[in-house]
Formats: sequence, C-alpha cells, structure tokens
Amino acid sequence: MSDTTSKLILVDDHPLLRKGVRQLVELEDDMAVIGEASNGEDAVQLVQEKEADLVLLDLSMKGMDGIETLQAMRDAGVSCRIVVFTVSDDTNDVVAALKAGADGYLLKDMEPERLVDRIREACSGKMVLSEVLTEVLAKTFRDSSNKGKGDGYNSLTRREKETLKMIAEGLSNKMIGRQLNIVEATVKVHVKHLLKKLGLRSRVEAAVWAVENRVK
Repeated sequence: MSDTTSKLILVDDHPLLRKGVRQLVELEDDMAVIGEASNGEDAVQLVQEKEADLVLLDLSMKGMDGIETLQAMRDAGVSCRIVVFTVSDDTNDVVAALKAGADGYLLKDMEPERLVDRIREACSGKMVLSEVLTEVLAKTFRDSSNKGKGDGYNSLTRREKETLKMIAEGLSNKMIGRQLNIVEATVKVHVKHLLKKLGLRSRVEAAVWAVENRVK
C-alpha cells in the first residue's frame, strides 16, 4: 500500500454489503479497506486504533445507531473523514448527521461507479451528498429561510465571499485555509460571520444557498 492510497474503514451490520463495497474498493489502485466493524461500539474502537482517511458509516445499526457512533467518534477526537452511507433519504436524518460531524451523506441505491467517485472526492477533502439530497435540502432551507438574504451577501467581506465559494465547492475548513494561506481558526471565524450575515445555521445551508444563488 503506497502513501497515496486512501485507507477506508467500513461500518455496517450487513456483512454482504461490507463485502460488496470492499470488492468494489479493491478494484481501485488508489484506495484500500483497512478494517470493518458490524456495530457502533467496535467501530469507535477500531477507528481510534487504525489511521484511516475515511469511514463509511451505516445509519441504522442495532445498539448504537449511526448518529450516536458518529458523535462518539468525534467526541473521541477522531478527525478523519466520516461519510454516512444509508438507505434513509429523510431530511431530518441528513441534517442530524451533518450536525453530528459527518463529511457527507450518500444513499445505498447509487450506482457502484458513482459511489467510488464520491468516496474519492470525500478522501480528497470535499463534502459529498447524493444529488437527490441536495435538492431536498435546498427546498427545506428555502421553505424555512427568511427573504432578503441578497442584502446579506453584499455585506460580506472579500475574504468571506471567497470562503463561501469554497464551502459551496465542498472544501473543509482546513482545505480553505490552505487555499487562502490562513490558519484554520481564522477560516472558522469567517464561516461564523458569513453564516450570521446570511441568516443561515450551518455550512451545509451555506453551500446550498451559494449554489441556489449562483455565487461565483
């Protein structure tokens, strides 16, 4: 395994699904599965023991569910990318996962080739969402949002606008910091300010808002 190989951990209580994803991943030269877990408790321990780049996490598991497992991983200081991989397209589940620290949310009915592409994007630092979820979230945020956010955009500083554009591209705070040559803590401040000015609650809403308003 080379230094450029993306290392994955699969967490799902269905052995058949884990086997299928493993076989899919092992066809690729630039990624490899380094561990599997069938429940949340084992997953939290495994992720702390192995240095993975990405965890593919099921939402509906017996015992600790995906959200609880995700929160436990983040509470334990796990900083690798964690992408939820589930059958649920319920908006509440999507929002809960993203709030708990997920770096993406993919549905199990997607094409195998598309899944591989999305895993690769997630490993590179981008937030990944199934296309249908982007539309659902956009509608949810439109329905619950206040009108007149255009004025808020005009009040953003140049740096905040740059940060918003990169959030829309799916970049993490760390990657935005590298692009703008500033520390991650400063990026967090920019994100906090632009969310307040736009009347938004999360970076996911900011990403959807930027796409909706064709921010360039």
